[in-house]
Amino acid sequence: MGVVNATPDSFSDGGRFDTLEAGLCHARRLIGEGADILDIGGESTRPGADPVPVDAEIARVVPLIGAIRAESDIPISVDTMKPAVARAAVAAGAAIWNDVAALTAPAALETAAELGCEVMLMHMQGEPRTMQAAPRYGDVVAEVCGFLAARAQAAIVAGIARERIWLDPGIGFGKTLDHNLALLAHLDRVVALGFPVLLGVSRKGFIGKLDPAEADAASRLPGSLAAALAGAAAGVAAVRVHDVAETRQALAVWAAIDAARP
Repeated sequence: MGVVNATPDSFSDGGRFDTLEAGLCHARRLIGEGADILDIGGESTRPGADPVPVDAEIARVVPLIGAIRAESDIPISVDTMKPAVARAAVAAGAAIWNDVAALTAPAALETAAELGCEVMLMHMQGEPRTMQAAPRYGDVVAEVCGFLAARAQAAIVAGIARERIWLDPGIGFGKTLDHNLALLAHLDRVVALGFPVLLGVSRKGFIGKLDPAEADAASRLPGSLAAALAGAAAGVAAVRVHDVAETRQALAVWAAIDAARP
């Protein structure tokens, strides 16, 4: 899954692709590099980010989704917490709703069921403005798995087909370094819930904590690849990345080595 942030303030590339022309050019590049899905976002969910009004978020993502759809049939997901934005995005050509709030907003479950789109349900403790203030868990792996299982069941009860549900452990969303590492070490338990798992680790802050010399998000590619390979080994179905070509090459080499084992 290649990331296209149509935002001025995303943690890694905010402001680089926040015009229609720049966003479309970046989408074309990611498609050319071999992305299987494009994830279009119009509201930053970095730690400390302020909410974006619905109309502003729609204005950022809908023209871009429409422009991509006009020249490509690549699956498009919209990264939003707002049912109104998801509805507008699906009308423009998106087929997946990637929700960091796991469809907990009012009417979100009902809207997703009505739209018939795939949904990606992510775990987040708190909300973006405050989630990194003081995250606490008794057993982070058990609690994240329990939350995701409950949200998947709520989606099914609301009328969303089981085969349209993805899960995401939410690396970096209301979690300390130790929490993130515990989840990455036990991704097999998330996979064992029986739904395809999306893993988002690209350029995230936990990499900078492990290697403080690389404070700049754009310098965290090696750590991003290492975490993506850990996800592949655990059986995740997709990785959400900024660097598509590099990640595809790393995964291809890992898969070839794995296939060569007796």
